Amino acid sequence: MIGSGRLPRGPLLALAMAGIVAASNVAVSYPITAFGLQDYLTWGAFTYPFAFLVTDLTNRVYGPRVARRVVAAGFVVAVLASVLLAGPRIAVASGTAFLAAQLLDIQVFDRLRRDAWWKAPFVSSVIGSGADTALFFTLAFAGTTVPWVSLAVVDWGVKLGLAALFLAPYGWLREALPVAQGEAGLTPRA
Repeated sequence: MIGSGRLPRGPLLALAMAGIVAASNVAVSYPITAFGLQDYLTWGAFTYPFAFLVTDLTNRVYGPRVARRVVAAGFVVAVLASVLLAGPRIAVASGTAFLAAQLLDIQVFDRLRRDAWWKAPFVSSVIGSGADTALFFTLAFAGTTVPWVSLAVVDWGVKLGLAALFLAPYGWLREALPVAQGEAGLTPRA
């Protein structure tokens, strides 16, 4: 746990990931109606970026191998929950986008982990968010009456803003959480 200087491992991280994705799959069905934003923004844009924060912290503390396991387990649970909560099309679109984006995030993060402390989480989140947004909105809404292109553009903009905003908690947590011992080549920089 964070209070003990460690992230929870395995099942708790996978459940956190699954909860974020399932909540996001429900939230994407609810447009933000304030200020006429219903054709541009859903609540899912604000919940999903937490998945990248969980992935990046897991990658930093436990390394890419454990991060991939957390993503895989979170993927299975999230898709099953999303079928029930958001419907099959959203679940398939979300699962596909989630898996591709998170695995890309892990790879980019791992390559940049020795650079400036902010570079790995920010760049990997930007690239992963772009992939997630393009895949999800295309698979979930192409051919429907949903204004998915405008939703995708604004969604990605929110994800970029949150990737920048999440640097503060990431920076604080990276100091509070040690890098796992025995992970070959891992350094506390990222």
